[in-house]
Amino acid sequence: MLTVDLGRLGVNRGDLVLDAGCGEGRHSLKLYESGAVVYSMDIDMESLRKARYSLSLMGKTGKYPGGYFALSGDALRLPYRDETFDLVICSEVMEHVADDSLACSELSRVLKKNGRIAITVPTYFSEAIYDALTCEYFTSPGGHIRKYMPKKLVKIMRSSGLEIYGLGFKHSFHTIWWMIRCVVGLHLNDQPITSAYRKFLHLGLYSGFMRKAEKFFDNFFPKSLVVYAWKKP
Repeated sequence: MLTVDLGRLGVNRGDLVLDAGCGEGRHSLKLYESGAVVYSMDIDMESLRKARYSLSLMGKTGKYPGGYFALSGDALRLPYRDETFDLVICSEVMEHVADDSLACSELSRVLKKNGRIAITVPTYFSEAIYDALTCEYFTSPGGHIRKYMPKKLVKIMRSSGLEIYGLGFKHSFHTIWWMIRCVVGLHLNDQPITSAYRKFLHLGLYSGFMRKAEKFFDNFFPKSLVVYAWKKP
């Protein structure tokens, strides 16, 4: 389940790509499969270990021409030199960090001139609903600390020398998933309704019809906003 459209980002074989805040590696795995050399970075060691394990299993097959590295790091102090990467992905991270302007500046710093970047955040619409449904959503440790309108994120990116070339909206079915969780309790992952809807989402990974249906509903109640940009020379 990818939030960033790798075709729209322009991933090519051999590209050096930073997946900043990689989580368990959903974008990293696809980048590696596409022939890129992916640098998976996250501050959460448990998630990073899972990403590295999945990448290592792919590597053992010998099927993929790219490469991978996994490193713990902080989005506010990226452990890479200026203009290192051809592409950068930062998915569902900015809403967590203490200083989103600094984080964006760091992402721009390590991106090569004319390189491309995709930053994704939850939509203001979905976040406002969850906030209204439960006080847990914005008070849970490590959770979200701000909401984004598209123009807010675009302004931050432009101030870091990035020129916007595209917007996208994704994961409408996950908007419903989080609404259910907010109503029944964010901590109740095994509640019957929650479990049933999770199975529905899992089926959607293998159903072309469900993917097309979700793409249609992304026009009305998306979970994620995706902003695509390139770094000006």
